[in-house]
Amino acid sequence: MKRKNPLRRRIFREIMGDKGKYLVIFILMIATISFISGYLVADGSMIKAYKDSFKKYKVEDGHFVTEEALTKVAKRHIEKEGVRLYNLSYVEKEATLGATVRMYSMRTTVNLACLMEGAYPAKQGEIAIDRMFADNNQLSVGDYLTFGAEKYKITGLVALPDYSALFENSNDTMFDAMKFGVAVVNRDEFLALSKEKRTNCYSWQWLEASKNEKEEKTRCDALMKVVNGQVELTDYVPRIMNQAINFTGEDLGNDRAMMIVLFYIIMIILAFVFALTTSNTIEKEAGVIGTLKASGFTARELISHYLVAPTFVTLISAVIGNILGYTVLKGVCVDMYYGSYSLPTYVTVWNLEAFVLTTIVPILMMLCIHLFLLSRKMRLSPLLFLRRDLSRKKKKRAANLSPAIPFFSRFRLRVLLQNRFHYVVLFLGIMISYLLLMFGMMLPSILDHYQNKIQENMFCKYQYLLKMPPSLNTDEFSMDTLFRYMKFAKGVQTKHKQAEKFSAYTLQTYEPNVMAEDILIYGLEPKSKYVPLDLSKDDVVITRAYAQKFSLKTGDRIRLKEKYEDTRYSFRITGILPYDTGLYVFMSRSHLNKVFDLGDDMFGGYFSNEKLTDLDEDYVGSIIDLDALTKVCRQLKLSMGELMYLVDVFAMLIFVVMIYILSKTIIEKNAQSISMAKILGYSGKEIARLYLMPTSFVVIGSMILSLPICDRGIRYIWQEMMKSKMKGWLPVYMDFSVYGKMLLLGIVAYGVVALLEMRKISKVPMDLALKNAE
Repeated sequence: MKRKNPLRRRIFREIMGDKGKYLVIFILMIATISFISGYLVADGSMIKAYKDSFKKYKVEDGHFVTEEALTKVAKRHIEKEGVRLYNLSYVEKEATLGATVRMYSMRTTVNLACLMEGAYPAKQGEIAIDRMFADNNQLSVGDYLTFGAEKYKITGLVALPDYSALFENSNDTMFDAMKFGVAVVNRDEFLALSKEKRTNCYSWQWLEASKNEKEEKTRCDALMKVVNGQVELTDYVPRIMNQAINFTGEDLGNDRAMMIVLFYIIMIILAFVFALTTSNTIEKEAGVIGTLKASGFTARELISHYLVAPTFVTLISAVIGNILGYTVLKGVCVDMYYGSYSLPTYVTVWNLEAFVLTTIVPILMMLCIHLFLLSRKMRLSPLLFLRRDLSRKKKKRAANLSPAIPFFSRFRLRVLLQNRFHYVVLFLGIMISYLLLMFGMMLPSILDHYQNKIQENMFCKYQYLLKMPPSLNTDEFSMDTLFRYMKFAKGVQTKHKQAEKFSAYTLQTYEPNVMAEDILIYGLEPKSKYVPLDLSKDDVVITRAYAQKFSLKTGDRIRLKEKYEDTRYSFRITGILPYDTGLYVFMSRSHLNKVFDLGDDMFGGYFSNEKLTDLDEDYVGSIIDLDALTKVCRQLKLSMGELMYLVDVFAMLIFVVMIYILSKTIIEKNAQSISMAKILGYSGKEIARLYLMPTSFVVIGSMILSLPICDRGIRYIWQEMMKSKMKGWLPVYMDFSVYGKMLLLGIVAYGVVALLEMRKISKVPMDLALKNAE
């Protein structure tokens, strides 16, 4: 007859007997698993929604803008190249709230709108605006959007798939969803708008998709020549070069690996904390375990028994965490994505990988760490358990401490030495929580510092980057082409004496494991008035931001390539310009023109401290001023503000839980000694000085020691994150007040935990020492 296992009855009693400790571990596990599960589910669902949008909403393969509207003959001629053209002309208007709104007629064939809320505009005077633009400007369905004397009623909020990132121009460095938005109006309203200046924009779709990006580039170049032969082009943007479409896809999923690594670090620390509490339970129940082993219970049965509680708590935490992840936290993470990008509606996708990573792996971690601990403990003989001698090492004499040290100080030192492993885990927990807290608290200071640095580092108030019309990108010579060249040459000249010409060329980085990014190369005039460099013939100078991001120094070589070609370049760095807010390369104008075969007189823009009002707007690609340079700050504050608060709260939760569990474990481990001290007449405050003061020293010391370690760690993580996940460079800046706030938060949090532990000490009964007297 099979023997019933009486140990099963003790499992629930053990958990309830130590419910405070299990509860805080349970809460932290749920918080960690639910957030990571929610993030992975939201990330997978949004990536699928983004990818599906190309087919579902019939996203263009590119678009071009023309000086005059296409004739039917020209359209038929272009469509012979294996494309279908669609008219997506638009009108831009300045809203009273200080933003530019690009208005389209309701789309029915390509780049279809996704209705997020409300209804499409049904009559004149109604408008449906981009959902993210509306959120950023506190607009909602039923409000009115005004353009001077004109007023439109907002009937709906939409997402346009060709504007998932709200770039006003594809060559902008960053989009600004506060000051630029898109909208759709009904056909009658748009025809009424056509009396104003309308931009003739045409989207195309290939009848047969390209096999790869290189073939796509070749086909797009060939198509541009055909279009050039039919009409004068003012802009030409294939989808592969359209940041408004591609930027979102490049960013989605970028943080996934970092989040998973962080999750596993937290789970490993939690598993060790749980293992320490289990070890403490075994020491407390050593007599019972010795009796059970002597009665015939095998080590395997006892190990199985002590594995149940941590496995059960982890499993329930994983189940509840995943439920919360798929419901509450998924919504939080989705809102973060919607706060950054103008994405269409999504459907929650079951994520098997998220289930494995947040359920199976944590349980395996918990089992492995507990198996290692328990197998070592349960090898001991029943006699050693009955004697409560659970040390596998021969007992050594206590460390000799000088009698000159006061008694209380010597006692505290012994408490520290006896619980050193607990304190090591406590230090690691504090360091991880401080690392997260520092990351959450430093971003506002980084953005504020970056904004101040931009103002300090600006070469001039205005940089005008010129663009050559695509209509001039042809090898064929004709009188019409000559006229266009003459018109362009005249349109890019200025009479402003402050203006200084520079050449410009854009290449792309191609370092392994680094996000490819565009690098603007400036060709400067000799003794430039605006850039403090005196360049010789072969000098190549990079900005300090470029050097910091890629760990470069004078004498190193930078390697760059043409964006969609195999042509590669290598330049030796001869100097570094102290400029922290942009990744630029500088050489003399004559050198740049020669290297890239642009011609001696070619230039790409102007530096100026005043507006150049006599330039033809059609030939100005972008204007770099203070507003343009601070776009990245505004957008990051909008998109990452909520995430940083969430990280701060999560970090403090880890901090409090770690301190609470480990300090509670130390008190329970020394419960008999505390009981004896009470019998000897020591007061609760005196006992707290003995057992809480060592923990206080460790906590405060860990906080102080963690600050420089976390600072170094954050700088390394930030650099790697910027290299692999983000374009541009935001220099790490830690405001001194961040350290003060972190210490203050830590001390306040520990103060609360210490009060709880003092209460725990006061509840230790005096008869405990007599019950376990040996």
